[in-house]
Amino acid sequence: MSSSRKIAFLFPGQGAQYPGMAKDFFEHYPLARQTFEEADDVLKRKLSTIVFQGPDKVLTETKNSQLGIYIASVAIWRVVKQMYPNLVPQMCAGLSLGEYTALTVSGRLSFEDGLHLVGHRGQYMNDACEAVPGTMAVVLGLDAEAIEKMIEEVNLPNDLWAANFNCPGQIVLSGTMRGIEAGSVAAKAKGAKRVIMLQVHGAFHSGLMRSAEEQLAPYIESVPLHSSDCEIIMNVTGAPCHEMSEIRRNLIKQVTHSVRWEQGVRYMMGAGVDLFVEMGCGTTLAGFNKRIGVTAPTISIETIQDIAALEDPKMMEKA
Repeated sequence: MSSSRKIAFLFPGQGAQYPGMAKDFFEHYPLARQTFEEADDVLKRKLSTIVFQGPDKVLTETKNSQLGIYIASVAIWRVVKQMYPNLVPQMCAGLSLGEYTALTVSGRLSFEDGLHLVGHRGQYMNDACEAVPGTMAVVLGLDAEAIEKMIEEVNLPNDLWAANFNCPGQIVLSGTMRGIEAGSVAAKAKGAKRVIMLQVHGAFHSGLMRSAEEQLAPYIESVPLHSSDCEIIMNVTGAPCHEMSEIRRNLIKQVTHSVRWEQGVRYMMGAGVDLFVEMGCGTTLAGFNKRIGVTAPTISIETIQDIAALEDPKMMEKA
């Protein structure tokens, strides 16, 4: 199979995990099994057992969920790459944690180095969550400008941040309980349709993750990165990044800064991407694409049955 489309691969972030993710790939494809076994060897612990069996409470812990999603996403991608070697992305992007998968798939970061980086990231963010309690809430029905103005008006700079600009009408707040409570009241006063508290371990993409950012920085600065013809669209800027120093800087900043996902998707749309392939747990990114107004098709590959979509000639070839 070959494709004449301009393709972008998308990878999910923390929150998409569930016990049993990618298990059917593990059971049916030796390459997926090898990926999980390689991860267990590198990490020197049986993370695969937690990924496949849970319990959910243990898998949801930041130090486990980030690694689990990264490994599952890489396992799925490796199988797809083996089956369809001509399916080559021109761009890659990942939501928060998924950015590390995007770096691996684009050829910039080896799987082994990615395991170590994601392992450190998950552990340091886990520690930050436990040291400084925080939470997150999704605001429905307000645009980015209204949210940014609201946060400025609330004026709790050490308690409230905008964490994710996911898609129109869906923006995630992050901060202390005090900050999120104040932000929720202010958002409703501005006309938000709903404010939904998220069941998360802590306040990701906020100033409360500063300790994690500082601890992770030396590892990002020293990890080997490689050049690639595949563009990487980064969370902090919502734009492509080419210089290695800039990639490192954005990876470090990503821990405490907003994820500008919608902006990144709009860049890919403007650059002529006419097929998006989401690989990993869930179909959240396909849902964001729909709300953003992406007219190009999005294929989500979460189970082995989903691979059949790559056989559809109407999907894979330009009309």
